[in-house]
Amino acid sequence: MMLVRHIAAAVMGMTLVAPAAGYAAAPTHKPAGVNARERRQTSRIKDGVQDKQLTKGELDKLKADEAAVRVEERVYRQSGDGLNKRERKDLERDLNKTSREISRAKHNQRTPKPQPPAQD
Repeated sequence: MMLVRHIAAAVMGMTLVAPAAGYAAAPTHKPAGVNARERRQTSRIKDGVQDKQLTKGELDKLKADEAAVRVEERVYRQSGDGLNKRERKDLERDLNKTSREISRAKHNQRTPKPQPPAQD
């Protein structure tokens, strides 16, 4: 009876320790960075234009938001040695906001107005 308890305790211990050991050995994910996110978001906007998911007004607003983030990043980078933690967090927050705006604009069922034929 004691042997069964020891075996059961050993099995229970291994089932609790094995996942923790696997988690500790897992590689950590390092974010790609602010510039990579800016490039992905620019690509998403271009895709929205090509798929006719964005109106002219939405496109102008998104471009202005992107430009504001780039200016803010430039100011942060010129003010010191790269980006500190607070600056990076602020840029990430701005990029998150822009990302949500891109998604909403692409999926709001608005379509660009058809362009009138060119007159010669």
